Amino acid sequence: MPAHSSHPGGASRIRRRALLGTVVLVVLVALAGLAAYLTRDGRSPSGNPAPPPSPPAAPSAPAAPSGPHTQPRALPVPPKTHDPITYGKAAASALWSYDTRAYSQPELQKALHRWLTRESKYADPASVNNVVPSAALWKQMAANHQFAKAKAYEGHFPHAFTQALQQNPGAITEAYIYAVTVSGKQSIAWKGSPAGGAESRSTTLAVQCRPHHSCALVGVMPSVAP
Repeated sequence: MPAHSSHPGGASRIRRRALLGTVVLVVLVALAGLAAYLTRDGRSPSGNPAPPPSPPAAPSAPAAPSGPHTQPRALPVPPKTHDPITYGKAAASALWSYDTRAYSQPELQKALHRWLTRESKYADPASVNNVVPSAALWKQMAANHQFAKAKAYEGHFPHAFTQALQQNPGAITEAYIYAVTVSGKQSIAWKGSPAGGAESRSTTLAVQCRPHHSCALVGVMPSVAP
């Protein structure tokens, strides 16, 4: 007999998924807290990384030493900022980047969890885990020394979010959670193909920026909000 109500973690997880699984407008209203901060900086340019793609079917050729050789990348560290768009762009870049030469899949997941808000009723680690390659996929990627870099070019508050804030500006003051949509580019390379390939990425993130506290990630929205 599953302990339904006696396990608060299960209930809070369902609540988090419901909040992040709805449209940005619902996130604003449900979390009751999205943007006194917003009015100050509604249209900063920003760029966010998207989930890493599956590894390309690269032939197992000897590594090519020529060309701009990339050093293994360190694990992503969250920036100290009070600007949700700046933070959203940095978080997107971190989510779109990985380096199988430098660390393991669990190490990357653990590092990305450090970006999450410490307010457990809002944090959605499962949505972050969903954009990290699975352990089996990571193993295949590591065999090819695959890595990806990302650049976030643009970030903004989605239209539904700004509209909801205009209708209810005080809603932001409970949780201070902002929806941020980021667009950018992800470049992938692997052993035998240092040039690799690149593709455009977009994602919508929920970012918490309480006054007098650095911003933190709440989670990754299941769809991109314009």
